[in-house]
Amino acid sequence: MDPILGYEAVNVEAQQGDPSSLLSWMRNMIALRKLFPVFGRGTLEFLNPSNRKVLAYLRRDDEQRVLCVANLSRFAQPVDLELPELEGATPVEMLGYVDFPPIGKQPYRLTLGPYGFFWLEVHGESKQLEAVASQMTHRRL
Repeated sequence: MDPILGYEAVNVEAQQGDPSSLLSWMRNMIALRKLFPVFGRGTLEFLNPSNRKVLAYLRRDDEQRVLCVANLSRFAQPVDLELPELEGATPVEMLGYVDFPPIGKQPYRLTLGPYGFFWLEVHGESKQLEAVASQMTHRRL
């Protein structure tokens, strides 16, 4: 019997009392997904980063935008994402609510750990949306 990975150490009762257990992590991920309907609704736009070991896509609906980036490699990977339509918006990491630097004209650079991922909620108006809103306001005047 394995004392570390055996049923006596790894079971629901033991994991319920441990906030850093796999069970707790999975419950948090399910709750986060339920909080953001954009994961199951809206549009899905795959980005094509030059690093083929990184999967990146943008989920959008009328109210939310989420940038998902995943490292499919067992080694750390850098990635540059072309996000001109999101220029001026601020990504916020969804697990820890950490603000990332605003998206600018240059490719957005991220580094992901082995098999790591980011779910980034995109906050604020992008420059393109501001320009469209400004043009519509001027037309009404």
